[in-house]
Amino acid sequence: MDVTEASFESDVIERSHERPVVVDFWAAWCGPCRALTPVLEAQIAERDGAVELAKVDVDANPGLSATFRVQGIPAVKAFKAGKVVSEFVGAKSPVAVASFLDELLAPPRVTVVVESLRESGELPEVVGALEAGDPEGALDLLIAEIPEASPERRDWLRELALAIFHDLGHDDPVTIAYRRRLATALY
Repeated sequence: MDVTEASFESDVIERSHERPVVVDFWAAWCGPCRALTPVLEAQIAERDGAVELAKVDVDANPGLSATFRVQGIPAVKAFKAGKVVSEFVGAKSPVAVASFLDELLAPPRVTVVVESLRESGELPEVVGALEAGDPEGALDLLIAEIPEASPERRDWLRELALAIFHDLGHDDPVTIAYRRRLATALY
């Protein structure tokens, strides 16, 4: 679907609460954009409605380009729950686009982390915080354990924190604040 500044909120932001929406920022004069379009359309069609494609003409919608910091095209941004969760710039091969979409549709990394922790019986307080929707509490617990942990456990705790960051999104204020705290604890 073609999306404009007027329809973006309903067509992308609101819809992304129901299923992921991939937004292709493009222009008619852009050769790589024309090359990427059929690849995106084919790969999304293969996923039988699990993800939607929206197209934004950057020339006709400069406000959206500015809002989402589009500096090169084609720029592809995946939205979930109203936020950009993944993105790439430039034409990509069908395999690369398929991988991008498969990662987008995979269960959230935090879900995998919670299942793994529950099975192992480790860090029950972290599991409780994540299940309660408290990523800050979970991150506080993980970071507090790092200074006394062995190098292998530190790496594991770091991976758990990164999974939480991934699901929050790189621009989320919690991710930004806790990424610094994690780096301080690790180094």
